[in-house]
Amino acid sequence: MRKTMLLVLASLGLATHLAAGELAGVTMPERKTVNGQVLQLNGMGLRKKAVFKVYVGALYLTQKSSDPGAILAADQPREMVMHFLRDVGKDKLVEAWKEGFAANASAAQAKLGKEIERFLGWWRDVKEGEQVSMTYVPGKGTTVAFAGKEVGTIEGKEFADALLSVWLGPKPPSEDLKAGLLGK
Repeated sequence: MRKTMLLVLASLGLATHLAAGELAGVTMPERKTVNGQVLQLNGMGLRKKAVFKVYVGALYLTQKSSDPGAILAADQPREMVMHFLRDVGKDKLVEAWKEGFAANASAAQAKLGKEIERFLGWWRDVKEGEQVSMTYVPGKGTTVAFAGKEVGTIEGKEFADALLSVWLGPKPPSEDLKAGLLGK
């Protein structure tokens, strides 16, 4: 009976939240469309700093993968979403980004210095409940949006890879966050 009811609700479009990902009270859709292509929720992870929950990260890919190397090698659309669980000031965010790039994309930093500085310049204070998305589309680049409003695009896959490596590289903000994004 329950299975039949779920099928009926799904066919009516009322059960879409049942298939969504959920972590720390944040629900993310199972799928989204980027540039006409359907992306799947690969995984979700929680970023903590000391005892504070900072944000839930959600990674969307064209096909699920738990291999960071394969994810970075693929020239496919992808999206990283940060759903903030608390207010965070611009200075702390920029400092965290600088640490992340240095720890995980140090080789790319010299070559991508201007792009990274431009990216850091877009950051501002974020509020609890706000989402920031970073969407890579091959041939276009990485578009950053705060609360659904685009602030800019940085061309090139190399920047997109350096950005995603902040979470998937050898020294992510936390191993739990990385594992969650990889669907582990």
